[in-house]
Amino acid sequence: MTIHLYGIPNCDTVKKARVWLEGEGKAYTFHDYKKEGAEPERIANWIAAAGLDLVVNRKGTTFRALSEDDKARAADAAQAPALLAANPSVIKRPIVEHPGGLLVGFRPDEWAAALG
Repeated sequence: MTIHLYGIPNCDTVKKARVWLEGEGKAYTFHDYKKEGAEPERIANWIAAAGLDLVVNRKGTTFRALSEDDKARAADAAQAPALLAANPSVIKRPIVEHPGGLLVGFRPDEWAAALG
């Protein structure tokens, strides 16, 4: 099973998710979207699969620092992918693509059910 984990390495939730994956013996590839970026097309796919409200991290300081215009763009599924690609800290962390679908955020019970 190919698991792709997207996030930022110094994020505490991403750290917990990586420890969980390693503890479960799950091989994965890590994509640091601060350094490697996140393509708007991929972000659009995440939004289509999980919903805009789940993919956009509205709780972080980066989101709160956005202009009102950019916050409005983040609330529009058509405009959000470009905004999130330019501001990857506004993407909820972590995001996991796996053969069975997509996981957004880290909830061990949900991950155990999805990743078996």
